Amino acid sequence: MTSMIQRVPRRGLSRLLTLLVCLLPLQNGVTDAAGLGVTPPEQFKVPAGFEVDLIHQVDSANEGSWVSLTVDPKGRLIACDQNGGLFRIDVSTEPARVEKLDIEFTGAQGLLCAFGSLYANVNSRQFPSGLWRLTDTDGDDQYDQKEHIVPLNGGSEHGPHGLVLTPDGKRIVMVAGNNTSLPEELADSRVPRNWEEDHLLGRMPDARGHNADRMAPGGFIMSLDPDGSNRELIATGFRNPYDIALNHDGELFTYDADMEWDVGTPWYRPTRVNHVISGAEFGWRNGTGKWPAYYPDSFGAAVDIGPGSPTGICFGYNAQFPERYREALFIADWSYGNIYAVHLTEDGASYAGDYETFATAAPLPVTDMVIHNGAMFLTIGGRETQSGLYRISYTGVPDGEAAQADADANAVSLEDAKLQAQSLRVLRSQIERLHVADADLPVSADAATAMALEFLSHEDRSIRFASRIALEHRDVEAWKSKALASPSARARLLGVIALARCGEAEDQAAALESLLELDFDALDTDGKIAFLRAAGLVAMRLGELSDEQRAALTEAIGGAFPSEVDSLDRELAIMLVYLQAPGSTKAVLEKLTNSPSQESQIHYALTLRAATEGWDNEMRARYLGWFHEMTTARGGMSFGGFVNNIKQVFVDRLTDSQREQLAAAINPPVSADDAGPSEARPFVKNWTVEELDAIVSDSSREPDFERGKSLFGAAQCFKCHRMGLQGGILGPDLTSAGGKFNAHDMLVSIVEPSKVISDQYGATQFLTEDGEVVTGRVINMHGKNLSVLTNMLDPSSLTNVERDNIAETSAAKVSMMPTGLLDTLTANEIADLVAYLRSGGNPESAIYVEPTPSN
Repeated sequence: MTSMIQRVPRRGLSRLLTLLVCLLPLQNGVTDAAGLGVTPPEQFKVPAGFEVDLIHQVDSANEGSWVSLTVDPKGRLIACDQNGGLFRIDVSTEPARVEKLDIEFTGAQGLLCAFGSLYANVNSRQFPSGLWRLTDTDGDDQYDQKEHIVPLNGGSEHGPHGLVLTPDGKRIVMVAGNNTSLPEELADSRVPRNWEEDHLLGRMPDARGHNADRMAPGGFIMSLDPDGSNRELIATGFRNPYDIALNHDGELFTYDADMEWDVGTPWYRPTRVNHVISGAEFGWRNGTGKWPAYYPDSFGAAVDIGPGSPTGICFGYNAQFPERYREALFIADWSYGNIYAVHLTEDGASYAGDYETFATAAPLPVTDMVIHNGAMFLTIGGRETQSGLYRISYTGVPDGEAAQADADANAVSLEDAKLQAQSLRVLRSQIERLHVADADLPVSADAATAMALEFLSHEDRSIRFASRIALEHRDVEAWKSKALASPSARARLLGVIALARCGEAEDQAAALESLLELDFDALDTDGKIAFLRAAGLVAMRLGELSDEQRAALTEAIGGAFPSEVDSLDRELAIMLVYLQAPGSTKAVLEKLTNSPSQESQIHYALTLRAATEGWDNEMRARYLGWFHEMTTARGGMSFGGFVNNIKQVFVDRLTDSQREQLAAAINPPVSADDAGPSEARPFVKNWTVEELDAIVSDSSREPDFERGKSLFGAAQCFKCHRMGLQGGILGPDLTSAGGKFNAHDMLVSIVEPSKVISDQYGATQFLTEDGEVVTGRVINMHGKNLSVLTNMLDPSSLTNVERDNIAETSAAKVSMMPTGLLDTLTANEIADLVAYLRSGGNPESAIYVEPTPSN
C-alpha cells in the first residue's frame, strides 16, 4: 500500500472559494481559515440528537493551551494552561466570560474543587510538581494562598494527573504516571510492598532508551486527607493514566496508555479501561517486560480500546442525555481525536463492556471533560496546540415509550443479575478491608487469614485477586502451610504465588513441591498459566532451581507444548527455555517459523535469545534467517530497534568460530530484491464481490480453517487486525466478527473497504496551500504541527502537516484499509479465509450470522 499523499492542481476558482470560506464568520466570532483556529463545531461527528457548540476559542498568546478542567462551587469552570496559569470561565453568559485567576500558578494536569479549596496536581518543569491546595482567605473570590501539600517529581508528561473525591467525600484520590516516584511519606499501602520486575528470562529496555531506568511499581493511584497527610497507596503498575472516575457504586476506573512505539510487538498492550480495585497491580514494566493481562498477579483490563493517548474521563451521570449515554463512561483519546462512550456491564465482582465513538473530529486533541448543567464541557489543547472549550448537549427526542417497554421486559432478569453482582462486590469489599496492617484490621489477624484462604479458590477472579492480596498482608508463617496443602488447585496455585512474593529462600523447596503435587495436564488453561507463573516466581524470588527441580518441572509439563492456545504456548516456551528442557530450542524454533502473526513470532524470537540447549548451525541459521525476513515488517518507532537488539543478544553469545561459520546468515548480502518487500504470492485477479459471493456464502462447502488461518497472515490481515490474542491493533478486532456479520457483508468489507467507514477508523483529508492532499489519521500534535498516519501497514511512517498550511479539511471518502488484499488468493482460498474470520479463530465454537439481503 502506498502512502495516501498526492499533489493536485490548484485552480483559481478553488482559491477564491477557499478565501471566501475563510472570511465567513462562525460561532462566537471565530473564523475558519481552514486549518487555522480551533476545529469548527460542524466538523464534529456525534450521535443523532446531539449538538456541539464552541464556547470559547483560547487565545494561544495570552491563555495558552488548556489541559485540565473542573467546576467550582459557584458553577463556573476552571481550566489550567499546560505551561501557564489558571482561568475561570462563566458559561452562563453569552459569550462566556473568561478571566485569568490572579495567582502565580503553572501546569496543573488535575483540578478539583473540594473542602473549600482548589486542589491542583502540577506536572511542570517551571513550577514545583505535586499536589497544591489553593484557598481564598479574604473572601474576594480570588485564590490568594497556595500550599504544596504533596511534593512529587514531575516535568515529564507521565507525571501527577487527575483528582477525585473518595465515595464518602472525606478524602482525595489522585493518579500519577510511571515517571512519578512514590511520595517519601507513605503512611499505608493496600498494595503489598513487594513489587519486583519478575521476568523469568529477563527483559530488554526500550530500543530507543525511553524510560530505561524506570522500574516497578510504575504509575500509581493513592488517596490522602484534605491536608495531604495519611497517604495510602491503592494500586500500581500503570503506564500513564491521565484521569480517574467513580461510578454510582463507588468503584474506581481509569483509562491507561501504552507505548505507541511498541505497536506491532507482543508486549504492546492496547490502551484500556481498568477497573481499579484495592491492592491491584496492572503490570506495567519497561520495554519488553510488560506483564500480559492473563497473568494471575496482574488484574488486566475491563475493556480494551486500541491505539491512542488517554486523557480525561468522566461518567455521564447528571447529563441530560439518553440513558445509554447518561450511564456511560466517557474517555478521551488525545492523539486520534476521539471521545468514546464505554458501556460497562457487571462481570461478577468486576466489570466488562464495550464502547463506541461518541464524538470525533480532526484534529480533536481532547484534554479533559466534565458534566455540568446537563451537558458535557470539554477542552482541547496540550503540547502548545490550539485550544478551545466546547459544549456537547442533547437536543433530540427524549427516551421514548418503546425504550421503556424494552426495559420493563428485561427488568426481572437484569435485576437478578444486578443483585448477584452486587453481592459479589460486597464480598470483594469485605475482603478488601483486610488490605491493611494487623493493627488496622476490622477483625482479628487469624480471622483475616482464614477469610483470605477461604476465598482464594472462588470462581470470581477479582475475589481471588483480593484474597491473595489480603493473604500477602498477613504473617507468612500463619498461612503458608495451609495454602501449600490446599485441596483446591486454584487456591494452591495462588498460595504459591503469594508465598513466592512474600517468603524467604528457605520456602523455595516447599513451594515448588506443592506445585509439583498438582497434575498439570488436568488443569484448565488459566490453571496451567497460573502454574507456570507460580513456578517462575518461585525461581525468580526464592532461588534458582536445582538440577533435580528442573528435571521434575520439565517432566510435569512435558508434552504440553505446543498446545495451540496462544497465551499458554507463550508461557510454556518461556519456561521450557528457562529449564533448558531437552528439545525445547527446536520446538520453540518450529513454533516461531509456523506462527502466522508477527506478534507471536517476535515473542518466540525474544524467548529464543536466551535458549542454550540443543542448538546446531542449521538451527542457528534458520533463527538468523528469520531476522532477515523481518526487515520488511513494520511497527512503531522502537520496532526495528527491538528486533535488531534481540538478534544482537544472540549473536553476542556465539563463539568466534560460530560467527565465522554463520557470517552469511548474520549479515546476508544485500540484493536488489531486498530494497523493498517482495510479493510472496503471484497475482491471481482483481476480485469483485459478485464473483466471490456464491462461494463464500455456500454453507454446504467444507472450509479449511487451518488454511484460512495461514492466509490471514499471507493477506497481511495480522498487521492491523487482532484475532483472539494475536495480531495488530490499528484496525478493528475481528475476533467477534462472525457473530456480527454474514459472509456477504464481511466480503464487502474486505473487497470494498471504502463502502462503509466506521467513525472510529475513519480518515481525514487535508488539502494544503501547496496543493498537496494528505489522507490519514492524526495521531500526534505539537504546536502547529500535525503528525498524520497515512499507511496502516507502516505505523512508524508519519507525514507532518503544518496547521498554517492547511487550506481545507474534510472527512476522507477512502478507507485507510488498503484494497487488493485478496488479489493474490484463489476463490477457494478466499472462502477459507472468510470462514476463518467468521469463526473468530476458533472453528469449534463458531457462531455465524445467517446471510441476509443487503442493500
